[in-house]
Amino acid sequence: YIGAGDRMQDVFDPATGSVRTQVALATKATVETAIAAAEAAFPAWRDTPPAKRAQIMFRYKQLLEEHSEEIDFLLTQEHGKVLNDAHGEFLRALEVVEYMCGAPELLKGEHTKNVGPAVDSWSERQPLGVCAGIAPFNFPVMVPLWLIAPAIACGNTFVLKPSEKDPSSVYRALQLLKDAGLPDGVVNLVNGDKEAVDTLLKDPRVEAVSFVGSTPVASYIYTTASAAGKRVQALGGAKNHAIIMPDADLDNAVSAMMGAAFGSCGERCMAVPVAVTVGDEVGDAFVKKITTEIAKMKVGPGTDSSNNMGPLITREHLQKVKGYVDLGVQEGAELVVDGRGLVVNGYENGFFLGGCLFDKVTPNMKIYQDEIFGPVLMVVRVKTMQEAMDLIDAHQYGNGTCIFTRDGEAARYFSDRIKVGMVGVN
Repeated sequence: YIGAGDRMQDVFDPATGSVRTQVALATKATVETAIAAAEAAFPAWRDTPPAKRAQIMFRYKQLLEEHSEEIDFLLTQEHGKVLNDAHGEFLRALEVVEYMCGAPELLKGEHTKNVGPAVDSWSERQPLGVCAGIAPFNFPVMVPLWLIAPAIACGNTFVLKPSEKDPSSVYRALQLLKDAGLPDGVVNLVNGDKEAVDTLLKDPRVEAVSFVGSTPVASYIYTTASAAGKRVQALGGAKNHAIIMPDADLDNAVSAMMGAAFGSCGERCMAVPVAVTVGDEVGDAFVKKITTEIAKMKVGPGTDSSNNMGPLITREHLQKVKGYVDLGVQEGAELVVDGRGLVVNGYENGFFLGGCLFDKVTPNMKIYQDEIFGPVLMVVRVKTMQEAMDLIDAHQYGNGTCIFTRDGEAARYFSDRIKVGMVGVN
């Protein structure tokens, strides 16, 4: 079931700033119809042997591979990320579909004989029922397929609400799922806004909800859906830090930070917008080297694979990110590279912002505290590694972090002691 509604919202090509298409925003009644379709499909799908479900996943993987260029292009047209980045996202989505082809093995239970006198114990994995996913704009194919593939391979049915900002790529991907032989009602797509989301969160027929997006919305979804008795996975924002130690390979660090800060225009939850340099000597050297690299960065439409960075997702988000750059200047940070004046010839109405670099940022600044979600890299200078770690641990966001060093002891200490979920070394 593909949900529709009377309210329409424009979908833009961020490279040109023009309306590419429109999306219908589902009403409460429309979402309830989709939930009903998923509920009706669940008994038969639950009883479908895992091996047969896996065969659909195998066929789906093949169809995705055959249509990868089409999906990449749709993704770039509406999100703006360059085509090779879009294809990287596609491959990450494909990996999970491929993994779930092994569902028959993954779903095996356990058996223990004689846990007590003449008592045996066993476990088996059973599907929940109707699951829902609320996906973000920044990975419009990868995140939905990360949610859908495991859910349906395990025997659940699904209702997806993708981002209304760039819905076409996942719409095409789900058409292929039907072509792979998935029965009607097992996966349902409804476009919408808060009205659609609230319906999914509160409807008693929905057993579990997964969300990826901003922290305020994640908090709302977790609170609302858990109060309704649902299992909830709510993933929020980030402000990831990289520590640059005095003994770091600076060329490697700069290369990695260029991709981490400016890849996908900084619109990633695993972007690294904060470089914490330990000592002024490495701080000066890092700023000098990365300033040179930012000047080389080619910005333009994502459909041109020679570009390093495309536009931001919407005009509103462009203005928001520019506002943070303005704020950083007002707060006293040193704006080393200013990308606000960037004009891309032939795409003057696009949502483009050049790479920005702040130095001498301090923890009391809003630009340090908030998730900007744009191509803005900031350098914070500290004197010791422990000071850098304390800074990271004190921040409200703890999604990911990394350290650049040649010292194995420092790398091990950092990995073991830092209070962040995902840790990288060099």
